Amino acid sequence: MSDLTLNPAASADAPRYYLREEHHPENGTLLGFWLYLMSDCLVFACLFATYGVLGRSYAAGPSGADLFDLPIVAVNTSLLLLSSITYGFAVLEMQRKRLRATLVWLGITGLFGLGFLSLELYEFAHLIHEGAGPQRSAFLSSFFTLVGTHGLHVTFGIVWLVTLMFQLGKHGLTAPNRRRVMCLSMFWHFLDVVWIGVFTFVYLMGVLP
Repeated sequence: MSDLTLNPAASADAPRYYLREEHHPENGTLLGFWLYLMSDCLVFACLFATYGVLGRSYAAGPSGADLFDLPIVAVNTSLLLLSSITYGFAVLEMQRKRLRATLVWLGITGLFGLGFLSLELYEFAHLIHEGAGPQRSAFLSSFFTLVGTHGLHVTFGIVWLVTLMFQLGKHGLTAPNRRRVMCLSMFWHFLDVVWIGVFTFVYLMGVLP
């Protein structure tokens, strides 16, 4: 980025303005975001480890086999995986410099994300209504913490997505906006990978006797 800056030492022989060069370290931004994702990996690793220790501590209460509705969870998983595919289409359209198509695919991604959150909130409300809230047992405490933390990440991702769509609509496919799209892409795909772990480790293994 370049701009003209007033030269405070300007004189008759010196230029009144000089050209100032500013370079945004694009690789530095992506590296910093990778470091953030690695720190987030540690957070989820701790939550998975906690669930692994407490996941069978039912305190004479219901187990995962009694509570989990796998068809609903499967639909929820499909919504999140489809959102990852649609985000990929948005990135492809961005690389082709098609702003409108990029916004359309980002909007579809956001709708899939909202669908995922809606089903997750429905599941939480149903469990609490059945008396299986996080205070019922160590198993449920670790379950709500792990799945809820992932849900908070998805919520943050949707807020970021909406903000990014406004920025794209206002400023177009500028270099900073393309960089933001790529950072959110890494974050969104990261959430998909974490959810596959949740679906396998928590839900599928949870219904086993």
